Amino acid sequence: MMRRGLWVGIGIVAVLLIIVLMVFGSYVSAKNQMVAKQEAVRAQWSQVDVVLQRRADLIPNLVATVKGYATHEEKVFDDIASARSALLNAHDPQGKIQANGQLDGALGRLLALSESYPNLKANENFLQLQDQLEGTENRIAVERRRYNQTLQDYNTFIRQFPNSIWAGMAGFQPNNAYFEASEASKTAPTVKF
Repeated sequence: MMRRGLWVGIGIVAVLLIIVLMVFGSYVSAKNQMVAKQEAVRAQWSQVDVVLQRRADLIPNLVATVKGYATHEEKVFDDIASARSALLNAHDPQGKIQANGQLDGALGRLLALSESYPNLKANENFLQLQDQLEGTENRIAVERRRYNQTLQDYNTFIRQFPNSIWAGMAGFQPNNAYFEASEASKTAPTVKF
C-alpha cells in the first residue's frame, strides 16, 4: 500500500513537472518569437527611415530650383523648411510619421507651384529632381506598407492567447505607430493659372 502511494506520488510529481516544462517551453518559444517580430519591426522602420532621409536630401535641391522661378512664394518655402527640419529632428517613429505628414502637404504645394510657372515646368534640373522625388515617393509608399504589415504582425502575435499573457510577463507592449494618411495629403493642392 505504501509502495502504491509512493508510485502515485511520483506519477503526480512527474505530471506536474511535465506541465511546468510545457508551460515554460511555451513561454520561451513565444518570447523568442516576440523578440524576432519586434526586431523585424525595427528593421522595417530603418528601411522607412532611409527612404525618408533620401527624400529629405532631395528637397533642398528641388526648393533651390523652384526658388529661382517663384521668389515670392516664401510661405511654401518656409513650410517645407519647417517640415523638413521636424522630420530630421524627430527621434522616434511617431514623431517622424507626424513630421512626414507635414512634409507631404508642403511638398504637394511646392509641386503645384510648377503649374503656375511654365518656365519652371520646362527646366531640365527641375524635371530630373521631380522624377527622383517621384521615385523616392514610390519607395516610401512601398516601405510604409511593409512597415505597417510588419507592425501588424507583431501586434497581432502579442495580442493572441496565450501570447498576450507571455507578452505582459516579458514586457512586450503593442506598438501603434502606424503610417496613416495625413490630413494634408487628403486635400488636393490648389493650382492657380
